[in-house]
Amino acid sequence: MEASVSYSQNMDDEYAKFIRRMNPPRVVIDNESCKNATVIQVDSANKHGILLEVVQVLTDLNLMISKAYICSDGGWFMDVFNVTDFVGNKITDEGILDYIQKSLGPDSCFASSMRRSVGVTSGMDHTAIELIGSDRPGLLSEVSAVLTHLKCNVVNAEVWTHNTRAAAVMQVTDEETGGAITDPERLSMVKRLLCNVLKGSNKSREAKTIVSHGVTHTERRLHQIMFADRDYEGMGESALEEKERPNVNVTNWHDKDYSVVTIRCKDRSKLLFDIVCTLTDMQYVVFHGNVDAEGPEAYQEYCIRHVDGSPVKSDAERQRVIQCLEAAIERRVSEGLKLELCTTDRVGLLSDVTRIFRENSLTVSRAEVTTRAGKAVNTFYVRDSSGYPVDPKIIDSIRQTIGQTILRVKGCPEESNQVPQESPTRFLFSGLFKSRSFCNFGLVRSYS
Repeated sequence: MEASVSYSQNMDDEYAKFIRRMNPPRVVIDNESCKNATVIQVDSANKHGILLEVVQVLTDLNLMISKAYICSDGGWFMDVFNVTDFVGNKITDEGILDYIQKSLGPDSCFASSMRRSVGVTSGMDHTAIELIGSDRPGLLSEVSAVLTHLKCNVVNAEVWTHNTRAAAVMQVTDEETGGAITDPERLSMVKRLLCNVLKGSNKSREAKTIVSHGVTHTERRLHQIMFADRDYEGMGESALEEKERPNVNVTNWHDKDYSVVTIRCKDRSKLLFDIVCTLTDMQYVVFHGNVDAEGPEAYQEYCIRHVDGSPVKSDAERQRVIQCLEAAIERRVSEGLKLELCTTDRVGLLSDVTRIFRENSLTVSRAEVTTRAGKAVNTFYVRDSSGYPVDPKIIDSIRQTIGQTILRVKGCPEESNQVPQESPTRFLFSGLFKSRSFCNFGLVRSYS
């Protein structure tokens, strides 16, 4: 039976390659026809997930998609995107334009070698750790402390929290070798200790830790992890009272046998990716679509069917689609004060910084951790763990401890007028944290 399935899959793959050779994708990049955006047109043989592949390439380059027209009825996929860079300019960088052309065009199989040159990283030189568990104040600090104790350096990470749940995808390296961690016993210990931290005192919801060496798309995995964890369930009005709720509607277009999904919400970076990712992972196919995000509000409309060819069949299914899309939109909404840390990377840096946040009653609602050429560039969205507005005096105190030139409050107009009170190297070389042992980290004390 297994051999039969494998043979069938191989035949499908070969057929897909044949179709691709006979009908190679065509990518047209136009910087002339639109006054304020670069127009990218993609024509290709159709397959499930192709829309996500295209959107993912553009999103990974941090491009803003202001308009999109989608058509994949029949065996052909045709899509047009209006894109700009993050500050609203057309795309003129030849390296980025060439990467788009090769990633989406007939030479897509040769594009991987260009990824680092345009800032899209991948590789097998790290170990990937995926986490899911109940959110609580100090969780990221405790997870980081465990990894530091086990001599794991966090080189990249993304952390999301939504509807009482926390998920993370972390890329770690061995402190001594700088490469992936391969010792099975050590990996088993990493999984066990992290899972214990994630469980905490909550036995009603599952906690899970997965360790792998494969290349993964971090943001898509976060959507998949939280979707599998059913974080979309039980989202009441009270959970959304401090932000605008997205308006998601699903109706059936009986004449065309489609279900029509309409979405109105505040526009933000990567919104289209989040929605298309969720529809794809829920096994829906987008046959037609229209996206307009030229103002502060984004409007998106999709004609969809399930992969089995049917539209939405019941009110229960309709409600589930609405809930899942609302959750996809809200997971990346950044609640809290934005702090950006930039300094020389070292083992334990994330643990030290998040411990300071925890000791000052701040909780991290979202985090992005990156390492570039030996520099740590980390972004944190923090809130007061008691639910009150963040006290500016606490932020000033934290910045004096870490270094005002190292930790900055983003979007704060007073920041440019502040004069640093100390050397920017204070946080790195003062030995402030060397006297603190692993046993100081409450929940993980029993592991040492």
